[in-house]
Amino acid sequence: MTQDATTAEGVETSAPMGALMLAALTGTMAMMAFVAIVGPLVRRLELPEWVAGLSVTTGGLLWMLLARWWGGMGDRHGRKPVLVVGFAAFALVYLALAYGIDLALRRDITAAAALVLLVVARGLVGAFYAAVPPTAAALIADTTRPAARPAAMAKLGSANALGLVLGPAAAGWLAGRDLALALYFAALLPLLALVVVALGLPSGAPAAARPPGAPPMKLLDRRLRVAALTAFAAMGSVAIAQVLVGFFAIDRLNLSVVEGARVAGLSLAAVGCSLMVAQQLVMRLKHVPMGRWIGVGALIAGLGFFGVTLVTTQWQMLLSYAVMSFGMGMIFPNFQALAANAVLPHEQGAAAGTLSAAQGLGMVLAPLIGTMLYRVAPALPYAVVGTGLWALAALAFVKLRRSVNA
Repeated sequence: MTQDATTAEGVETSAPMGALMLAALTGTMAMMAFVAIVGPLVRRLELPEWVAGLSVTTGGLLWMLLARWWGGMGDRHGRKPVLVVGFAAFALVYLALAYGIDLALRRDITAAAALVLLVVARGLVGAFYAAVPPTAAALIADTTRPAARPAAMAKLGSANALGLVLGPAAAGWLAGRDLALALYFAALLPLLALVVVALGLPSGAPAAARPPGAPPMKLLDRRLRVAALTAFAAMGSVAIAQVLVGFFAIDRLNLSVVEGARVAGLSLAAVGCSLMVAQQLVMRLKHVPMGRWIGVGALIAGLGFFGVTLVTTQWQMLLSYAVMSFGMGMIFPNFQALAANAVLPHEQGAAAGTLSAAQGLGMVLAPLIGTMLYRVAPALPYAVVGTGLWALAALAFVKLRRSVNA
């Protein structure tokens, strides 16, 4: 079931896309800057590889546990207050993380303390950033008609993709000079996002209040099962690619820690560029059914993951990451729109939170599984993900072949 986008008074509105995209851009830059340098950072601190996986997993766990709660808070109290609180806490925790790692790199605190800091701080970052993706998606769903939602979600995705380009590129460049400086830079970005949200987004209630006596949305609501499964698979695949990129560059290409950070940053920058191109296609080809986008995207992304298993040079690694992200760029806006179009206006926050929780689950399981498989063979996690994505493509073509954009 789908509904037109209206305010509580029944007047159609339009999403404040400029401010929303700028906030998403800076938030994504901050998140991806950490991912680009966590591998080299762990190596510099002489910590085992699983610390990188555990830190990202902890963030994903709290993201998963709190995403639906944040989405429900947006349904009850409005989208802007939730975004303000989320970005403010995100910025404070990130600043504390940067300062603590600076001390660790100067050997002013022990390696054990640095390990705890990485895991706890990244966990809190996940807890507070969990407010942002479902609230932003729900705000678009509040203010956009069903047929236009894939294109609107793709616009938001383009901002995230640009963040994937700028964040890792800037962090990789700064990390080559000073790892702590790269973290301080990343910590300032959520502060910018907070200012943008506070000044650029209008205040107001959600599009519709829950009718009296209406039950809350179930966690495993059948309307969202395919979209949630797609969200889980897509984010899990991305998490593995992100966590392993630094290690893979160092080990497979025989690079130093500094050079590994640079190639990791370039690979994630290629991801962002490729995502933007794919999402431009989604915005322009509005007649293509959502299920077809998801199926084709999963096929292409799987091809990119299998390509990584054959990498022997830097350009091959960049190309493989670009191919996998081109497919992902087709998947992400369409599973978000698929969920938004399946529920009622007063359920948009909860639905977006459910998908965000599914993505968080992917971030919980994938880094741990990926790093364990990596110890068996560096190419193995990429081959496993490629197989899973091709299975997702088959599911999409079977289950969503009649899906339309309205």
